[in-house]
Amino acid sequence: MAAEAVVRFAVILAAAMTIAAVPASAQTNKSTGDQTRIDCRNGTNAAGADCAKDNEKDGSGATRPGAVFLPALIVDLFPNPAETPVPVPTPAPRQDPGTPPAAPADAQPGISAAIVSPTDLIAVQPPRAVAGDFVPDEVLVTVDGDAGAVQQIAASFGLQVRSQRQSRLLGTTLVRFGIPDGRPVGVVLAQLAADSRTQRREPNHIYSLQQAAGIVNYAFDRIALDAKQASGENVRVAVIDTGIDDTNPALAGVIAAQFDAMPDVPVEKRDHGTSIDGLIAGVGALEGMAPGARIYHARAFEGGKSTMDVILSALDWAAEQNVSIINMSFVGPKNDLLGAACRNARALGMVLVAAAGNNGPKAPYGYPAAFDGVIAVTATDARDALMPQANRGAYVFISAPGVEMVAPSGAGSDVVTGTSFAAAIVSGAIANLLHAAPGRSADDIEKALAATAKDLGPKGRDNDFGYGLLDIQAAEAAKE
Repeated sequence: MAAEAVVRFAVILAAAMTIAAVPASAQTNKSTGDQTRIDCRNGTNAAGADCAKDNEKDGSGATRPGAVFLPALIVDLFPNPAETPVPVPTPAPRQDPGTPPAAPADAQPGISAAIVSPTDLIAVQPPRAVAGDFVPDEVLVTVDGDAGAVQQIAASFGLQVRSQRQSRLLGTTLVRFGIPDGRPVGVVLAQLAADSRTQRREPNHIYSLQQAAGIVNYAFDRIALDAKQASGENVRVAVIDTGIDDTNPALAGVIAAQFDAMPDVPVEKRDHGTSIDGLIAGVGALEGMAPGARIYHARAFEGGKSTMDVILSALDWAAEQNVSIINMSFVGPKNDLLGAACRNARALGMVLVAAAGNNGPKAPYGYPAAFDGVIAVTATDARDALMPQANRGAYVFISAPGVEMVAPSGAGSDVVTGTSFAAAIVSGAIANLLHAAPGRSADDIEKALAATAKDLGPKGRDNDFGYGLLDIQAAEAAKE
């Protein structure tokens, strides 16, 4: 055995000396060498080259002619299993090296069986500090791809697909992913940024209706609208709110269509939505600002709360009804998905009206009111004084009555207070403008409201009253 080992070693040594005498150019195939190094550097060498055994370099970086790579020679003579490279975590579905394992019988087409663990994913952005209330185990994502791509993303990131649909206003697929393993929303958003198929990534923020605790409707007089002449006949107005009591006499013949954006949640509260619809277009004893207007009502709130995905569903439905005005009497944190939907609705010619918020002078900006292109409405009383609970800020656009007004409700009627109801007054007033001049654009209406408002605070636009108190008579006269 010892003699045999000596002979074997001599053979190895002779082979090494023979190779040493061959020029370096004979050791490599120059036509493939550069590509091999590129593949090695990128980790994509499909030809199976051993990247760890690339040509040894001298101090200048050049290959030393005639160099013998003994480790490579030994591996060639005595083959050993190559070490599997440590995989670099990647957000895309990936199979382990070698023959992929068979997919489970219930696997969906196009989905890899070997998935990167979500805990190994590298976030390409720092975790987000998420502002405002949000659903703690969900994220909203717009995805460039089909249902298969959605399932791939879910599998890669350890998420659940809780809902998905094509959004008209966002122009893409909106997916509500669940986070089953307790990862913070900000971390998941940062991880998802690594996948180019995810276009927008946002928390599923929570929004609240804006009704303050809280006597004849004095709004007609305060905004210079003649109740006998008021009309919004055939103007289409969408309202995104609670459910409504459509048996209330004030809503007789008012509701053109309804949509339930949360059909799995029982309807318990109907007061807020009934009041909003009634203030806009109510009939009878509790006549609204724009009798004859056609209300397209989307239920998106229960218990005063809703989430971003539900609101976006309601907005898409409203856009499909070819409405001219959308009333949004709710407030929540800034959300890029909502901002994009509002911008696109405005681009389609819709006038967007929203409550500025009832959270006090030091509260953060309320959205959607604070988005560009949305008319943010604050509330004043019968003496044109600002409601104390109203939000303040440069985003406040205009003031309207919203303190202690009688409005229809689920129980018949009620005294209501809040920027929600001021927003309804403005929506009804704008319906009058569109009835009188159907061709007026959203831009023209916005400019007219600003130019003709009655200044209430410091001269010019201010953070409390915006441009001032709505004057619909003057705004109607200010036609371009």
